[in-house]
Amino acid sequence: MNNHITTIAFDADDTLWVNEPYFQEAEKEFCILLEDYLPQHSVSQELFKTEMQNLHLYGYGVKGFMLCMIETISRVSNNTASLQLVNKAIELGQELLQKPIELLDGVTDTLDSLKGKYRLVVATKGDLLDQERKLKNSGLQDYFHHIEIMSDKKENDYKKLLKHLDCQPENFLMLGNSIKSDILPVLEIGGSAAHIPYHVTWNHEQHDVNLEHEHFMELKSIDEILKYL
Repeated sequence: MNNHITTIAFDADDTLWVNEPYFQEAEKEFCILLEDYLPQHSVSQELFKTEMQNLHLYGYGVKGFMLCMIETISRVSNNTASLQLVNKAIELGQELLQKPIELLDGVTDTLDSLKGKYRLVVATKGDLLDQERKLKNSGLQDYFHHIEIMSDKKENDYKKLLKHLDCQPENFLMLGNSIKSDILPVLEIGGSAAHIPYHVTWNHEQHDVNLEHEHFMELKSIDEILKYL
């Protein structure tokens, strides 16, 4: 492990707290709503198609998900669905925005161990208001020197973050559950990265290739990072 690390960044959703299972529950309920028009698995495919088409417009987060549900209702029903159905989709989104924050195992102990020794940062995608709400409700705010809610997590996005932090890539470590968003771009710009798998991953973030890199670690849980630092 690179012993020059000074700044450690954490993804938030499904790294610090539960997120994707809530989305999957909402999607399941949404698919049931539309089963008069299509089988549930087909509704799921249509919703994912809508999300991918609109990602560049809406970005990541609940509000984009809500708009995609409404658009999918319109398309799947050939514009015949009732307003009541649209309202139910909006309710599903609003419920997502009010979910309690459930911290993942080991998060608080890990942050306690690292605080004061490293500059700790949150680097997460998603909707600004929603991620701010989750961070506030998590009780974790005081651990972090900086919060970055990113529109995307590609190489240039991380370069901007490092420039803002006045941090060189060789001094930067990213922890997250997505190989695609949290790991690969950071390794590409010369940083270090640790993958903490989560049992549920959004299709868009899945990455099946075995990764080997001198600055990459595969962890079983967040607290395992303490062995490497």
